[in-house]
Amino acid sequence: MLLTILQHTPLWVWAILFTLVGLGLMQSVARSVSLRRVVLLPLAMTALSIHGTFHTFPPAAWSWVSWLGAAMVPATWFGSADLPAGVRFDAPHRTFHMPGRWEPLMLMLTIFLTRYGVGVLLGMQPALTRDPAVAAIVSSIYGALSGVFIGRLVRLLRAARDGAPPAPPAATVAWG
Repeated sequence: MLLTILQHTPLWVWAILFTLVGLGLMQSVARSVSLRRVVLLPLAMTALSIHGTFHTFPPAAWSWVSWLGAAMVPATWFGSADLPAGVRFDAPHRTFHMPGRWEPLMLMLTIFLTRYGVGVLLGMQPALTRDPAVAAIVSSIYGALSGVFIGRLVRLLRAARDGAPPAPPAATVAWG
């Protein structure tokens, strides 16, 4: 059965997996990343999560509530944490100096495997798309995973804001 599932997986799914693995491997080595690029990945992953939730299941308030409620917990947790060791923001160049980390790869693979598993499940049993319990569980999983990305983004944006050079002092007149 597993071989049949893998054989019927569209090629574009494997291209996405290959891309995610490449992005994750790039993050496993120390690098400098622009502020813009730091923002793009979490926003893209969150948009895909929202799309995956609301394209798969009929729009309903409980899907939004499940997704949002599950996203808020890790977003708050990760957003309020200190920067990981070795992360620095270079305000004049608006770049982050990041040490290599494996967590982004693991997070992206978790999202991919979750979406793949849900796709297989719903492909085998399409009626589950109308099951409120399944929709709430899947929405919560997608929301929680997005919350990690959102929290990491908030933490980095906070560092960029706090690391920005102070405003120049107001001009003073020397009376002499």
